[in-house]
Amino acid sequence: MAAGGGNGGKSDDFQPFPVKDQLPGVDFCVCTSPSWPESILHGFQHYLVMLGTTVIVSSTIVPLMGGGNKEKAEVINTLLFVSGLNTLLQTFFGTRLPVVIGGSYVFIIPTVSIALSSRYSFLTDPNERFKESMRDVQGALIVASFFTMTIGFFGFWRVFARFFSPLAAVPLVILTGLGLYSHGFPQLARCIEVGLPALIAVIFFSQYIPHLIKSNRAIFDRFAILFSIVVIWVYAEILTAAGAYDNSVSKAQFSCRTDRSGLTSAASWIRVPYPLQWGRPSFHAGDAVSVIAASFAAIIESTGTFIAASRYASATPIPPSVHSRGVGWLGVAILLNGLFGTGTGSTASVENAGLLGLTRVGSRRVVQISALFMLFLSVFGTVHWYCI
Repeated sequence: MAAGGGNGGKSDDFQPFPVKDQLPGVDFCVCTSPSWPESILHGFQHYLVMLGTTVIVSSTIVPLMGGGNKEKAEVINTLLFVSGLNTLLQTFFGTRLPVVIGGSYVFIIPTVSIALSSRYSFLTDPNERFKESMRDVQGALIVASFFTMTIGFFGFWRVFARFFSPLAAVPLVILTGLGLYSHGFPQLARCIEVGLPALIAVIFFSQYIPHLIKSNRAIFDRFAILFSIVVIWVYAEILTAAGAYDNSVSKAQFSCRTDRSGLTSAASWIRVPYPLQWGRPSFHAGDAVSVIAASFAAIIESTGTFIAASRYASATPIPPSVHSRGVGWLGVAILLNGLFGTGTGSTASVENAGLLGLTRVGSRRVVQISALFMLFLSVFGTVHWYCI
């Protein structure tokens, strides 16, 4: 198989998984795709999963930076737009795996530390405070992006990736997924009467309905997220209209009611994000060091997601060089985060990698369609559609 004896080890890196080692039940691998209508629905489903993460991250950091509903809507718009760009770059030029590149939770801690810095104590205007803190976050992200690009494009991560044996990769992937529980369940507990039925609905549609309703086409298990969102939204709307939260505390009303987000009235229907929209970035050594540490955590998290996505997509084992290239383009993603001002860095989305396993559709085209949804709907009223 190799051209010469000296190249045998390198060629083995690119061989497919043996049949006995391939993940069973994958309907579409990385290079194959469902029909166009089904691909569009799958892409929209990936977009919805990405949108939830985007809103949570933005809603966490923007109020601490001094921003109101208007700034929150603009940051959601910007983060989703940049996520669409980064996903296309990663799927075309990076690992070329079906991974979504979106806002990362690991950057929340350094961003919050910047937002709560005492150097903004003299600012009385919340809007000015928001812009000043956002510029500092932008500067730190730009510095961290060069660190990440250096590790990736200069091949340093390739050295580490050679040690990712199955014994080392499995705990990495598991810990990458389990890390989301600390973020997801507190959000669910804010409105348990809506969050818990939503979790049950996803399990019911994906794991039980397909066995109860026999069909030649996989519908409920592939589109469990879409069905669950529709059912739970109608359920939440009924609770709101029936006055179930009229006498609840304000925090419960904000988390449970469908008419209390405050984003619809503040958001523009058409808005195109652009670089340096908050002003010229500011650079502080302490901020940069904290964000560099977070970017290293994002590299590790993304590596685990790359490994999981390659298995769910029945791709060949990822060579160390492709791992390193993907990390380099992750650095480009963080650079775009800094230039546009998203308030957080990027990572390969664990949630969307999990959706690959849930739907058994590992098509790269589906993820690229989801990136087009991010770009289009971020410009034309994402926040309105999310709140509606």
